[in-house]
Amino acid sequence: MRRGLPEPPNPAVPLPSAEDIQACRMRLRNGSRSFYAASLILPQDMAACATALYAFCRDVDDAVDEEGRAEDAVEQLELRLQRVYAGRPEDRPEDRAFSQVVERFAIPRAIPEALLEGMRWDMSERHYEDEAALYAYCARVAATVGAMMSLVMGGRDPQTLARACDLGVAMQLSNVARDVGEDARMGRLYLPRQWFQDEGLDPDRWLARPQFSPELERILRRLLSRADAFYERSRGGIACLPRGCRPGMHAARLIYAEIGEEVRRRGHDSVSARAIVPNWRKGLLVFRAALAALRRDPLSAEPTVGEAQFLVDAVVQYRAPAAPGQGARVLSPAGHAKG
Repeated sequence: MRRGLPEPPNPAVPLPSAEDIQACRMRLRNGSRSFYAASLILPQDMAACATALYAFCRDVDDAVDEEGRAEDAVEQLELRLQRVYAGRPEDRPEDRAFSQVVERFAIPRAIPEALLEGMRWDMSERHYEDEAALYAYCARVAATVGAMMSLVMGGRDPQTLARACDLGVAMQLSNVARDVGEDARMGRLYLPRQWFQDEGLDPDRWLARPQFSPELERILRRLLSRADAFYERSRGGIACLPRGCRPGMHAARLIYAEIGEEVRRRGHDSVSARAIVPNWRKGLLVFRAALAALRRDPLSAEPTVGEAQFLVDAVVQYRAPAAPGQGARVLSPAGHAKG
């Protein structure tokens, strides 16, 4: 393990193979460019594990979206996850690499299971009546990834995990803001329906004929202000990570937050066109991330949003599987085995 990086709960588990990591990296290079850009400035071993984790999560998302597989996709993913946690992953680079990561970093199964639950919500065309319902969705499809990334980087204490969940929620809110028109044309609405009613709009009628309006602009302003608050609060958690990880995580924070800034530059109209952050601006944000990593932002002791607290609890209460002939290890919030 490189100097300056925390000891993981089970360092005896080998890192994923270079071949599997390269396959995962190529998958993300085309399908997850924002993460790919941020991962380039992580320490080598940490970047490999983060890439393995994110590639599996990307594979989950793509499998559900793939045309013709919607009905059985999640069931197949649940079987794959079961094999991962049994130490017998399917013969895929993403599964093999992810299996080693979850064992090496003691990632509770409840966290990726919540990610699959979020995929089920997508398939069911679930309605999000209010802000709390939207946060519950964000917790499953994005805060799960934030929590797992925190574990990979050594952040196991409740406060750091809470801030990682905040960052995941913020990122998903940015995605929701960017994809309003695209989602609506697929019959999906993630914005809280209550917010439409607050503006005098019928959400079902709007979904049938999505169009930009001053009312929708106010809804998008409201959404992005919530995202900004979560991004701001996440900074203290990044400051608690190992020094080598901070630039990469600040890059992820800044690049995803820039999606919201691009929506603002377009007058909050994400119906007519999809906001895209150009590569040259991502490069500038990576430079800003390196500067941000030099600051020591205070860590808030405030819990994460209530709808994501179950992810923090899953880590605090986690019992690592016992080796043959040994009792189960209980991991303290700091990630050290006891008992």
